[in-house]
Amino acid sequence: MTTTDLPDVRLRNMSDAEFTRRYATDRFTASVITNRLHYVVEHMSTGFLREAFSPIIRDWYDFACTISGPPEQDYPMSVVSNSLVVFLGTMGDAVRNTVIEYGPENLRPGDVLIGNDPYRTGTHVNDILFIHPVFHDDRIVAFVNIRAHQLDMGGTVPGGFSGTKNNKYEEGLTIPPVLLYSAGKPVRSTFSLIFDNSRFGDILLPDFKSCYQQLHLGARLIRENLDRYGAEPLLGTLRYAVDTSAERMREAIARIPDGDYVGTGLVDADGLDDTEEFRIKVTLIKRGEHIEAELSGTSRQARTSINASMLDSKTAVGVAITMLLDPSTPFTSGTWRTIDMACPPGSLLNAMPPSGASMMFWEITTTLVCAVFDALNPVLGERAVAGDYGSLSLHNATGVLPDGTPWATAAQCGGEHGPWGATGDGDGDSYTVLFMLNNLDPATEAIEHDVPVVLLRKEATVDTAGPGFNRGGAATMRDSLWLTDASAYCSPFRTKVPSGVGAHGGGDGKLGAVWMFPPDAARIRERGGLVPHAPDVYGGTVPVGGMLDPTTKELDPQGRYFYFASQPSWDSKAGAMFRYLTNGGGGWGDPRTRDPERVLRDVRDGYVSVVGAKADYGVVVLGDPDDDPEGITVDADATRALRDDVAG
Repeated sequence: MTTTDLPDVRLRNMSDAEFTRRYATDRFTASVITNRLHYVVEHMSTGFLREAFSPIIRDWYDFACTISGPPEQDYPMSVVSNSLVVFLGTMGDAVRNTVIEYGPENLRPGDVLIGNDPYRTGTHVNDILFIHPVFHDDRIVAFVNIRAHQLDMGGTVPGGFSGTKNNKYEEGLTIPPVLLYSAGKPVRSTFSLIFDNSRFGDILLPDFKSCYQQLHLGARLIRENLDRYGAEPLLGTLRYAVDTSAERMREAIARIPDGDYVGTGLVDADGLDDTEEFRIKVTLIKRGEHIEAELSGTSRQARTSINASMLDSKTAVGVAITMLLDPSTPFTSGTWRTIDMACPPGSLLNAMPPSGASMMFWEITTTLVCAVFDALNPVLGERAVAGDYGSLSLHNATGVLPDGTPWATAAQCGGEHGPWGATGDGDGDSYTVLFMLNNLDPATEAIEHDVPVVLLRKEATVDTAGPGFNRGGAATMRDSLWLTDASAYCSPFRTKVPSGVGAHGGGDGKLGAVWMFPPDAARIRERGGLVPHAPDVYGGTVPVGGMLDPTTKELDPQGRYFYFASQPSWDSKAGAMFRYLTNGGGGWGDPRTRDPERVLRDVRDGYVSVVGAKADYGVVVLGDPDDDPEGITVDADATRALRDDVAG
């Protein structure tokens, strides 16, 4: 019996005897073991985060820990850490694929198996999967696993992040299933292969050693559970955990009406040129307790490294459905047991090597998440969820310090954090991560310590949030002043049309963009020493990406599209500044029904201007929110008349 077998009856309806017969333990013990296994992965995560050298791990939380069951159970991913969703969604299949290819019969106690091929394991080559078998009485009873982003895996771009690479050979080192440790001893040839191809081996090496120690810790803690409860109750619990999440999601799916629901999403361009847009289309075919996601209307695979693998797309579909229908469902490989997906090979969502490179996979799958929202929101009604900022708009920069020391930064100085959309429960958060992620926000002090940059600004931007009964999150603006010459790879992929699409009658969030201010343009200052966000400051900038007026370079949804990869890299001189403005989050519900006092609070807090309050919400605000924020008031009579006039 494998973990894909469905119980004949619901778990809550099982008798104690039926439960014990299926899971080789009682309900109480299964719950205790499940919680103890959750402790294992969180203990591993805490240790690794504390010890990590790489900023992408230490400051971004770009890793995940899981526990999977043995081969005879078909490798169920039963317990996961509170970490990156894009990792967790692919790791169940990644562990299975890697172990089967290597051969479980070839594994021994103390081994650590690794791999990073996106077409075997999902994500991209910087994410190395570490797998450690746990033995009991000479048989494998579990696997404890870590996937961790490595700062560099070679390739044509330091750090790897770029949408301009043409094929998988430019991405970096691809590692098939191979041992990193054999019987507890490091495999020198594997270490040499990796570090001979990486620019930052001095950072990777201690992180590799920490991964090994956390795997060792996880295995030891699992063996303690084996000693305490025995092998069969632990194996039964691994099956119980996935059955629990499968049942929860199956019931959530059953609550929405049967039907065929279509959603779409747009990616501006790939890294070759701006002549081709890439569209995602999903048809959700819902019948009873099952959903099939049919993706055949999606564009062909892109010509550069912005594609996604089938495993990444599976994750996006599952995450979107889970967030919309029951976000409290425990995450396991069983969560999406009654969700199927059909996606033609050679498409944007199921790219084939070597030309279908997948470095920027999350950008495409995030668009797929929005397409699923687009499909289901109309049928969800008040439970609809508005769109978020839609693109990580990542900044990857490299350079050399005056003493000749090379430096690199990734995912720290771009648009990596921004707003979510609103829901029926409340306003959207204005500063968080994409739905597909779950990372930390790197500390300003840590960034400025590691690389030659000064972070001048990181703030919400007025009148960018989608209006609604519940307002979307406001767009984030980030200004980064670079102290040395640098080469940057910028990746704003969704600036042609709003990603923060409104829901249940709410308005869309505003579009964002990216600009480079050369040293002369960056010297424009307002009070406080910052470059303002005003039409007259952009004329001397170099547009990096977005819909802009071709003369003033100010945001203009009807303007010209400036293409993010029109230069292979955006080279800048010391004293240049990059400005990233994310898209705004979508609003939920009719904005004219928002309580005027809530609108007044938004004006006072800088989310909405006096003009925006009147135009978007029909609320007339008196006073000056800049110089006297506590003195502003709502003109109740004028507001009532304005709203009545619009309603009439």
